Amino acid sequence: MYKHIIWDFDGTLFDTYPWMARAFKETLESRGIDEPAETIEGHMRVSASTAYKHYEQKYGIDEDFLAAYNKKRSEAEMEHSKPYEEIEAVCTYIAASGRKNYLFTHKGITAVELLQKAGIADCFTECITAERGFARKPSPDAIHHLIEKHRMKPEQTIMIGDRDLDLLSGKHAGISACYFSEKKEESDHADYTLHDFKELYSIL
Repeated sequence: MYKHIIWDFDGTLFDTYPWMARAFKETLESRGIDEPAETIEGHMRVSASTAYKHYEQKYGIDEDFLAAYNKKRSEAEMEHSKPYEEIEAVCTYIAASGRKNYLFTHKGITAVELLQKAGIADCFTECITAERGFARKPSPDAIHHLIEKHRMKPEQTIMIGDRDLDLLSGKHAGISACYFSEKKEESDHADYTLHDFKELYSIL
């Protein structure tokens, strides 16, 4: 039985990728560049840094572009992004059953603000966002911090995410890894795979 559940944010707890891609597309358009939102989202789903590097090499986007994009993205996410179906129920169930939720994301404090907006921030024992300064996934440093601070047993701890980076950060820390895929995809790094969060109850 898993007592400690560590969540990724984008594409796992919240369906933010469409709004991230739209904000990126609009920022490109403001500079006279047209790119399909679907293509941008594909790069984003690998990682945000992968998308930045791709378009930096292609168009020479700079820090001013990223600042404008991040402002537009944050505004769009706060207005439109919502948790995936069943997330509110499953996070509430975990907390109410004596287990603990944690957040480990490359995203900034916007992630916590969105949890608050959805009414589930109180379900989380600790949230690690970009401001904390931990090494990026697939580094296990942030997970090691959580394990040590909260005295977790690795065999009772699981990382849930939608990318190989998320799963590898968990595996490198010696814990289980659960892959969430809306598109019915699989990952070689996952101990479990979910296509619907209702399936998580049977794993816990």
